[in-house]
Amino acid sequence: MNRAIRSYVLRQGRTTPAQKRALEELFPKYGLSYSSALLDVKSIFGRSAPLVVEIGSGMGETTARIAAEHPEADFIAVEVHGPGVGGLLNRIDKDKLSNLRVVRHDAVEVLGHMIPDSALAALHVFFPDPWPKKRHHKRRIVQPPFVSLVARKLAPGGIVHLATDWPDYADQMAVVFSENEFFEKSTQGFVERPQTKFETRGRRLGNPIRDLYFRRGERAPAAR
Repeated sequence: MNRAIRSYVLRQGRTTPAQKRALEELFPKYGLSYSSALLDVKSIFGRSAPLVVEIGSGMGETTARIAAEHPEADFIAVEVHGPGVGGLLNRIDKDKLSNLRVVRHDAVEVLGHMIPDSALAALHVFFPDPWPKKRHHKRRIVQPPFVSLVARKLAPGGIVHLATDWPDYADQMAVVFSENEFFEKSTQGFVERPQTKFETRGRRLGNPIRDLYFRRGERAPAAR
């Protein structure tokens, strides 16, 4: 049986007591368990509002800040690593963010199975794992099949906002989205991306940060 190529590895990072407690006590309140059934987004948030999914929310500081600054929209963060999920859960609880939920699972499976077609106002992919070695480039999440999946999940006019500090990955992102018939380049995102600690450190080291924006056109991809 062929095994799917994953865009991540489960690194053995240290989970602090506070993060562990959040995973145990706060996930039932602010987390969404993975399921092969489509989410009822209106039921989850208690309203109809623009929906944004972020893939790879890391420790959650950017995610929580965006959600706090944009109470008019709802956000779902997707992250696989326990410390990051626990950290974000603590931020949600501390800041009383009623418009942010977390899924701890593979992002491609979450998009494919849990997010309804044409449901997203935006998708954020900020600083995904660059898999810098050429032989590992196939593990990068931004590939043509992923772009086709994103086209189905975005609403007409929906925005994909990507950011990376790896020039060759930025070039790859630009190529695969530009080659997809359902996307066109855009000049801005759904929201302005706050600068992260990771990015601040990278800029000090001279790393080139690139943000890329693509808008889904009006024509809809075929449903599956």
